[in-house]
Amino acid sequence: MARTRFLPDSGLTARMTLVMFLLGGLFVALVVAIMVAVRSPGLAVIVGIVGLGIAFFQWWTSDTMAMRAMRAREVSPQEAPELHGMIDRLCALADMPKPRVGVADMDIPNAFATGRSPNRAVVCVTTGILRRLDAEELEAVLAHELSHVAHRDVMVMTVASSAGIVAGMVTRGAQFGALSGGRGRNDKNSGALLLVALVVSLVVYAISFFLTRLLSRYRELCADRAGAYLTMKPAKLASALQKITGEMASIPQRDLRTTSAMNAFFIAPAISGASLSTLTSTHPSLEQRLEQLARIQADLSRPGPGA
Repeated sequence: MARTRFLPDSGLTARMTLVMFLLGGLFVALVVAIMVAVRSPGLAVIVGIVGLGIAFFQWWTSDTMAMRAMRAREVSPQEAPELHGMIDRLCALADMPKPRVGVADMDIPNAFATGRSPNRAVVCVTTGILRRLDAEELEAVLAHELSHVAHRDVMVMTVASSAGIVAGMVTRGAQFGALSGGRGRNDKNSGALLLVALVVSLVVYAISFFLTRLLSRYRELCADRAGAYLTMKPAKLASALQKITGEMASIPQRDLRTTSAMNAFFIAPAISGASLSTLTSTHPSLEQRLEQLARIQADLSRPGPGA
């Protein structure tokens, strides 16, 4: 992680390293399976290059694509002086570069951070969250998002999702026989070999899906913890999370669906009534997050040595 005053987390670093290592191994296995299935090293190389290209494209354009998906715009200090002022203070407190600041004009109360590096990051909030939270709650949310930038977990999540995308492409290609490599229909082994490619690609997709979800849930707890210790106001983050999740029920389902692709990057998923932590969830349960923040509040309230 970048050197800042945010609370370091060796567990997050270890998990990000492990996930990237495992996904890299899965990607190699997928390429080898394609090579064996279609008996065409050239096609396997093409798949490998495409996969690396997708990963690079997602990494390079992560901030632009996320802002576009949210129909957000970058705002200047003159346009949003209070928002910039909060981020200025938090960045000075955390001793980190100031990211760009964005605002999405939508009623869904949420916030996210994205970008390929701390120097290319953007922190974005919706107009819905600006209307619903008070200044201290918003500051707690911004500290949470800035910790994602400092920990660089947004970059890892973006790149990690590439394995699933490539596996999904291979799965669809195998299903429609696109990986036949031009062989004749008399090849008795072609069906079995293509089935191998299909199965391997499905396994890669499933494993990458669950690995990224596991990492996503842990990184949210880590960001809650780091942000709470930076501001020394865990109760304000707890209050903000309760407001955000509570307000989701008032948002029309069609609006929630339009932002569903960004759920893994939001401070709270844009899902009405979802609070249980499952294998497929991108966030820990609200109860789990509030319990952690309550423990931090109790820790901060304890008198220090000699008090």
